[in-house]
Amino acid sequence: MELQKTSLPEGLLEGAFKIVLSRGDGAFRRIVIQKKTDGKRGDWFQAEKYTDRQVFHDNLRPEELEDYVAALIPGAFKQADCFSEGLCQTLRVSKKGKMAVSRARTGEVRRQESHNREKNHLLPEGTPIPPLVDLGVFTKEGRVAARMQDKYRQINRFVELVDDAVRRYGRDDMRIIDFGCGKSYLTFILYYYLTEIRGLHPTVVGLDLKADVIAHCNDVAQRYGYDGLRFELGDIAGYTPAETPDMVISLHACDTATDHAIFNAVQWGTKMIFSVPCCQHELNAQMQTETLTALTKYGVIKERTAALMTDAIRGCLLESAGYRTSVLEFVDMAHSPKNLLIRAYRADMPEDKRRAARREAEDLMRAFGFRPTLHELLYPPKIRFHKG
Repeated sequence: MELQKTSLPEGLLEGAFKIVLSRGDGAFRRIVIQKKTDGKRGDWFQAEKYTDRQVFHDNLRPEELEDYVAALIPGAFKQADCFSEGLCQTLRVSKKGKMAVSRARTGEVRRQESHNREKNHLLPEGTPIPPLVDLGVFTKEGRVAARMQDKYRQINRFVELVDDAVRRYGRDDMRIIDFGCGKSYLTFILYYYLTEIRGLHPTVVGLDLKADVIAHCNDVAQRYGYDGLRFELGDIAGYTPAETPDMVISLHACDTATDHAIFNAVQWGTKMIFSVPCCQHELNAQMQTETLTALTKYGVIKERTAALMTDAIRGCLLESAGYRTSVLEFVDMAHSPKNLLIRAYRADMPEDKRRAARREAEDLMRAFGFRPTLHELLYPPKIRFHKG
């Protein structure tokens, strides 16, 4: 069935070089439209249409852009973020079909480059962002330090993934908890992006077990003037927030600390979970098999296989708890071996899909004798495995 075209607010697409359509309820969950330039074709637009597992592409002439977007708003999508030089215009459609536009200054700038140009970053060079300067990624002039290009790409990749979730969520006053924040400065960088570039008003809490780390981070937050960011002393396993968080972040929490962070988020009904696991020793020590001994014969192969199985089980268990889950490459393997990120969104998943996901996890557990912490937290031992 052909989508009915509507009239877009005047000036919404004026000068736009990127449009992100989100809050979709059709075949595609998100469409990203970006302006391209090359010597033969001149200016044109490419639309990347995302399902849960695939990406499809449409190529558009500039004169086709408005009709293309108007055919999708408000029918298939309820939000459009339109980026022009230094400005983001956000169109939101209410449940009653009314359209409203908000505007915010942004650091995202289109570079006049070829089709194969380097990707624009959400944390642009040229602005001395305090956390990036203190971390040594930026110089005092706001340029990327020569030896920090990989770290800069990694940080931007993480911000991109969070930004995608934030735009889909559509709230300005989110509550975010960062478990095991340490002194990585990533919490500060994310807070800067959400407040200074996106113009949002989040409340962010960083949690760590070390009192000196908490004191240092609170001093830094005060020095930066980040009023909505604070740090607290606490254990991942036993922490109780004052209010239910909208997002839980767990970056490089060691071994089963990742499982406790995920479990807490599930128990609270957190809408979004981002976890970069670290030091996955638990299943490596438990791994046993009588038939697939090639996987346990060599130490390094056993270690890597157990780590991948750990995250596969975590992903399935999150799905069993009602989260639409994906496991993504966080950074290129050449830059870091700890390069997987688990991203989960709370969703209205059918019960049969949730049961199937649990069976997948438990089938793998049986095959190798695993007893992962996350499974025992979600499904205590007194609850028997489902029969296939």
